[in-house]
Amino acid sequence: MAFLLAPGAPCKDSLMARVVSLFRPLSLLAPVGVRRATVCRMSLDMRAREVFSTAIEAVQPDIVVRQGLERTGDALLVNGHSFTLKNNLHLVGFGKAVLGMAAEAERIVGDHLVRGVISVPHGIQETLRQHGKDQMLLKDGSHITVMEGAKHNLPDADAQRAADCIKELASTLTENDLLLVLISGGGSALLPAPVPPISLQEKQDVTRRLAGAGATIQELNSVRRALSLLKGGGLAHCAHPAQVVALVLSDVIGDPLDLIASGPTVWTEVWPEEIWSVLERYGLSSSLPVSVKEVLGRSAPRWEEAGEQSDRAAHVLNAVIGSNSIALECAGRRARELGFRPVVLSPGVCGDVQSVARLYGLLARFACSRDEPPPELPAEILKLGPETGVESWDLCRAMQVLGEGRGEGWGATCLLAGGEPTVQLTGKGRGGRNQELALRVGLELGGMELPPKGPLFLSGGTDGQDGPTVAAGAVTDAGLGEEARAQGLDTDVFLVNNDSFTFFSRLSGGQRLLLPGLTGTNVMDVHILLIPPIPIVVSGR
Repeated sequence: MAFLLAPGAPCKDSLMARVVSLFRPLSLLAPVGVRRATVCRMSLDMRAREVFSTAIEAVQPDIVVRQGLERTGDALLVNGHSFTLKNNLHLVGFGKAVLGMAAEAERIVGDHLVRGVISVPHGIQETLRQHGKDQMLLKDGSHITVMEGAKHNLPDADAQRAADCIKELASTLTENDLLLVLISGGGSALLPAPVPPISLQEKQDVTRRLAGAGATIQELNSVRRALSLLKGGGLAHCAHPAQVVALVLSDVIGDPLDLIASGPTVWTEVWPEEIWSVLERYGLSSSLPVSVKEVLGRSAPRWEEAGEQSDRAAHVLNAVIGSNSIALECAGRRARELGFRPVVLSPGVCGDVQSVARLYGLLARFACSRDEPPPELPAEILKLGPETGVESWDLCRAMQVLGEGRGEGWGATCLLAGGEPTVQLTGKGRGGRNQELALRVGLELGGMELPPKGPLFLSGGTDGQDGPTVAAGAVTDAGLGEEARAQGLDTDVFLVNNDSFTFFSRLSGGQRLLLPGLTGTNVMDVHILLIPPIPIVVSGR
């Protein structure tokens, strides 16, 4: 079990001295009754990859759907609610995990399913076949139509056609129908339905420029909702008066239903002034297409009066059935089996990738210090909390465990975290936030010992696709900088050009890349920092 204390509790700056004192080793020997770490012959690299694989397995779509959807006779049970089945169930879905979710849902509801349409990533069916994941594929004779699109995580004409079909299905339903909506990460790109007269290209250009300027996922989704027919409750609006039940595999920090896939089943009021504020914040308000300005300038509400909206919302049930926290919990159990003491830092790491890399680099130095770290080190770590979305208490808790493990000889430690850092685009290279984070952490670790005596870091996207690349992420350690120099690779050039995939592809034949292929799921990213056992230094010997 991971070390647990109440997350998010405050850690006041005025208590800094007291906090730092907690990190002093209490004993030079492991306490009686504490077992030494299990001996494992796997390399740190192999164990990090194994822990990452376990995190992905824990949130496989068929598993989470079975846990969240139950049929008893002609009753469908979801989150404590019961719905009557009478050959009246229709199904739509969109997201990277939706194919597997739909296959399991169809197995559960059986002949009550009338028809379905799902929008899934380009190539995912063939990829799942190649990986032997037949349980995630629809059976012959399925009532569900599969439409692939959004190549390289970007909305395209194929995804828009799928969105049109989903909208058409939802719009034909009556009060006697039940619409099961399956939602997972990547759903925004797979459900593009711009408000006329905005074209898909215009909407895509606006969101791409926002992302490149460093906008958060919350800000991006707010703008997407304002420019979309189906997001922000638009799909539920189309389905009224049918009962809507949405099963959600979350890829957003904190699992806010209105932000996951931009909330197509969550009634959300769009305030034009809020959207204009976001656009102005990133310097885009003066260069918008005429069509976007026209839509944002409309005064009429998207939906009917508030009373009718409230009535419609009562016909919608949203249930989160999988998340990053679940993935980290299972990853921690696997880490323990592999000889590590697991510590979950946070499932909500965010902020600029440079700050996140700095945080992991400092935590590694804190954990690997053979002597008591200077007070400036934990102080600097705590200062990075607000920039990286990690509560001060969670940082204090993690440092206390790392300090005790170092001082009392508890053996190797596995620090786990999840989330979704952001990358400011300054170049035109190929990469993703996980690969750039791994590259930056490797540089932060420079000068430390190499594995197995030094730390190792892995960052990977649980969907198996980091940005528009075939890699999920990468593995790094303190030797990365020297390894790159020896091979004539200038890390600064690759970072400025946001070209981390090209960097890792060229470095040692791509051995550091994480290449699981499309996984069929998505709950943001997983970060793994492996800390080897630190020899106990006994003074006077």
